[in-house]
Amino acid sequence: MTAKMLDQHKIVVTGGLGALGREVGAFLAALGAQVVLVDRAPTAVVPDVRAVLGQVDLTDAASTAAAFNQAALAMGGLDGLVNVAGGFAWEKVEGGQLSTWDRLYAMNLKTAVVASEQALPHLLRHPASGIVNVGALAAQKAATGMAAYAASKAGVARLTEAMAEEFKDCGLRVNAVLPSIIDTPANRADMPAADVSQWVRPAELAAVIAFLLSDQASAVTGACIPVAGRV
Repeated sequence: MTAKMLDQHKIVVTGGLGALGREVGAFLAALGAQVVLVDRAPTAVVPDVRAVLGQVDLTDAASTAAAFNQAALAMGGLDGLVNVAGGFAWEKVEGGQLSTWDRLYAMNLKTAVVASEQALPHLLRHPASGIVNVGALAAQKAATGMAAYAASKAGVARLTEAMAEEFKDCGLRVNAVLPSIIDTPANRADMPAADVSQWVRPAELAAVIAFLLSDQASAVTGACIPVAGRV
């Protein structure tokens, strides 16, 4: 039998109960990985993954550390992390609220920082491990109403680059994917007139994430890869 791309890999996916997180988890599991989904939502049953850990506050170090310790125990280790957790809000600067900036910073950047920090003790035990952050194409060029969101996702890109440099001699690779509009039920509801054929399907994004976590990407770190579809 031919080995699958992610055989023997043990991966945590944050934001794992959202539309993208579930798709990523299922995709990685189909490629042979053990997968634990972590989310702030209540624990749910998800087929094919090793475990689901709900009600985890990914902005809190203690809550996140406890979840990652539990995940590593369930899988017999941890050598991959996918930071999917995040959120979106459209709001102009004029008339906008500073609370929106704080909320998107916490959801998009702080969760990635906390999860990465708490995963490090596990990841650094392995000679080859990886982190993949889900950023956004908007971080490269923001449009009207996207300032707070794009700024928080730009922080994710810079975090990715800085961590890649910090750990490049430790066997830990850190990369990011930068999707445009992902074809999710929420985005379809928000943009009912859009041509969704131009958007990025979750499985397409998951395929890039899977490659970055695989041994085939052993020479890739510090990359922020646009996954734009035809947007």
